[in-house]
Amino acid sequence: MKWVKTSSFPHPILRRTIIVCLAAILLTWGLFYWRIHAYDSAIAEASRLYGVDARLIRAVIWKESRFSSKRVGKIGEIGLMQVTRDAAKEWAEANQEKTFVLNDLFRPEINIRAGTWYLGRAIRYWSAKSNPLPYALAEYNAGRSNTLRWAAADKGDAKQFWNDITYPTTRRYIHDILIYYRGYR
Repeated sequence: MKWVKTSSFPHPILRRTIIVCLAAILLTWGLFYWRIHAYDSAIAEASRLYGVDARLIRAVIWKESRFSSKRVGKIGEIGLMQVTRDAAKEWAEANQEKTFVLNDLFRPEINIRAGTWYLGRAIRYWSAKSNPLPYALAEYNAGRSNTLRWAAADKGDAKQFWNDITYPTTRRYIHDILIYYRGYR
């Protein structure tokens, strides 16, 4: 009786195709993993400096730029946390960053510090609310004046605040970040 060598893959081309596909999947996953963890030390430092949960910082970066440090928004927001020119100037003044120039926002560590400072300030501003996070995220996305307008009639009810947000994109922004943030917990 002769033994015939059989393969679980009937054709060598199919075998190579599967190997190439698996390699591509692993490479893509590896690059994605590297991309989202490339800024871990800058996130940890900003979290420590400004008292904002690192997981929340990561969630904001994910929503704002998908971890792309070179991203520029429609109205000129820059970098990982999509920091605006005005927010960057406020951060630089508050932190006595005398050599700061706008292009520094393309440097991940500067962008994360500036964005986290701004987010932390918003969280502290809304800290009297039972759940300040949606208010702070609304401010980060749509500005303080809009958030004050939406919060004016909420009577401490976060659901009323949510219903009063007139920008669907801001509602979606808050929702997405909270989902991502809770997933990191």
